[in-house]
Amino acid sequence: MNDPIPFPDFDPVALQLGPFAIRWYALAYIAGLLLGWAYIVWLTRRPPKVLSREQIGDFLTWAVLGIILGGRLGYVLFYRPGYYLFNPLEILFVWQGGMSFHGGLIGTIVAIAWFAHRRGLPFLRVADLIACAAPIGLFLGRIANFINGELYGRSTDVAWAVAFPTGGAQGRHPSQLYEAGLEGLLLFAILFVLVRTMRARALPGLLAGIFLAGYGAVRMVVELYREPDAHLGFLAWGATMGQLLSIPIVAAGLYLIWRAVRTPADAEGRAS
Repeated sequence: MNDPIPFPDFDPVALQLGPFAIRWYALAYIAGLLLGWAYIVWLTRRPPKVLSREQIGDFLTWAVLGIILGGRLGYVLFYRPGYYLFNPLEILFVWQGGMSFHGGLIGTIVAIAWFAHRRGLPFLRVADLIACAAPIGLFLGRIANFINGELYGRSTDVAWAVAFPTGGAQGRHPSQLYEAGLEGLLLFAILFVLVRTMRARALPGLLAGIFLAGYGAVRMVVELYREPDAHLGFLAWGATMGQLLSIPIVAAGLYLIWRAVRTPADAEGRAS
């Protein structure tokens, strides 16, 4: 049996400014938003022209609200509804942790829909651009999870198993790095290749659909190696909450792909 790799001595605080501590997770959010903004600005240099530079900057505020509010409410509703029912004020204690990607995704979709409606923009076109940039934030967020030693994997004796500080003495899958590679790097690479083709850009909703279906599929696979939440454990059919929540995401993504490829090119305006 292989000895697990000792967890690196990471400081969860990236920067200390007097009494203020800036954690890696906060930096991941900030960097993901800024890099995503820069990437979308670069993408909009290619036709079709969907957003101006100013509109992309305006959407950052909407994105922050969607991610934080959706992520927090998603965690409350999906993962610990009973606890927060009797401790409602703690819903506001975001600094104590507890965010759900699936909730953040819903919040972001709502933000895109509202922003597009207010600006008179085609929803699916905007969603395609945001989808192409989303893996940047996913990659950085999962790296931050690893630095924090949280959301680790199930016990294993593989050669790259890591002994996490709060995971006991046994080695565990570094599932955060699996997710960073698949949800982040792989999805980004696939969308990067596709968005550079006129065919993909001409089909509203295609890129958003590929992102949703790809993320959901990858998440369902990685959940096979990730330790389930202690207070939930395994649910119906031995699935985890992350897997169950990913099923509708895959379904929505496949629908958008199907809708995009069956829409005639001359109906593009109606589809968007």
